[in-house]
Amino acid sequence: MKLTPVLSANWDQKDLFTIDGYRRNGGYSAMKKALAMEPAAIISLIKESGLRGRGGAGFPTGLKWSFIPQGDGKPHYLVVNADESEPGTCKDMPLLLANPHVLIEGVIIASYAINSNQAFIYVRGEVVHVVRRLQQAVADAYAAGLLGKNIDGKGYDLDLVIHAGAGAYICGEETALLDSLEGFRGQPRLRPPFPAIAGLYACPTVINNVESIASVPAIINGGVAWFASMGTEKSKGFTLYSLSGHVKQPGQYEAPLGITLRELLELSGGVREGHTLKFWTPGGSSTPLFTAEHLDVPLDYEGVASAGSMLGTKALQIFDETTCIVRAVLRWSEFYQHESCGKCTPCREGTYWLVQILKDLEAGKGTEEDLDKLLDLCDNILGRAFCALGDGATSPITSSIKYFRSEYIAHLTAGQCPFDPVASTLFAGVNA
Repeated sequence: MKLTPVLSANWDQKDLFTIDGYRRNGGYSAMKKALAMEPAAIISLIKESGLRGRGGAGFPTGLKWSFIPQGDGKPHYLVVNADESEPGTCKDMPLLLANPHVLIEGVIIASYAINSNQAFIYVRGEVVHVVRRLQQAVADAYAAGLLGKNIDGKGYDLDLVIHAGAGAYICGEETALLDSLEGFRGQPRLRPPFPAIAGLYACPTVINNVESIASVPAIINGGVAWFASMGTEKSKGFTLYSLSGHVKQPGQYEAPLGITLRELLELSGGVREGHTLKFWTPGGSSTPLFTAEHLDVPLDYEGVASAGSMLGTKALQIFDETTCIVRAVLRWSEFYQHESCGKCTPCREGTYWLVQILKDLEAGKGTEEDLDKLLDLCDNILGRAFCALGDGATSPITSSIKYFRSEYIAHLTAGQCPFDPVASTLFAGVNA
């Protein structure tokens, strides 16, 4: 399977981030085409294309747009979730840095389709260079008459605001993002009502990931058949896979949905010299781990789910045999404990105790019964937390015990991490 560069096609052009560079490559032609269409026709086209949300859940984008009630007399809002915070996920920020105008063009089309005159891009404030590039791109779009009043002379008005968050992982959850955007503490809301009915300022709101909206211009220009020619039957199109960790050539690989990790490793030069694949994440640290046995799992929504994990943000973190699974899971668990908003008891208390037990296990303390205690804690968090953060915190723990229980026990046998030089001989052949 070959790469399909669409969003990343011209990233090697030094001035692509400018409005002139973007227009030289056909930029804003999809906007002109879309503004000549009826809004309902755009929604139907995106529905028919099979575009699914690229932010994690994979919900059909066109269907989400169609939930916005029309003729209700209320303002409608489009919010782009650019709060990329998932450990291992690094696709939206490179996209915004290289080509911010493709997102702006997608915002214009999506806003027009849902009858919105106000859009927001909520971006992670810690990536200051990306925030500044976005702000400049928006300013240039206003100056060129592509934002503001009477866009391109079509009688459509749209204002776009760049909002920099304060760097809270929880604000990647769409309703917590809305609370933060309104000036409140970022904590998830109880649903229903759903954002499509009562979202930002209690008005109908569409919330989409950066890559989802950035894919819209290409679909408008290329058409449904072109987009559906890539990917699989239920997971259509191209997407960005973030390859990081112990690989020779980490980076963004834009490929059809359904490509396998084996194929991506071949394209990236493979695992670093002299080492072998031990475990990897298919969609960031909040998705259940995979091992070398899963190299040929199709990386689409259905294929990954049937293998016991989630495609998520397509953040492929690669770890070789030098990595201690217990230490890696502990680091992730510390992250989730730190980032828990504290609103619900299962997540607030559960993530704390997960870390305490994992610390002891990593240090070689405790007993094998602590593994069952970990699984019991995960069972009490999973499906009982207020939002998906709690569920995500359990994924690396339950999957690592499933595939590497012997390594946890080896810590207890050695009385310390077997990957430390003193105890390394005790670990020989444990996972053979």
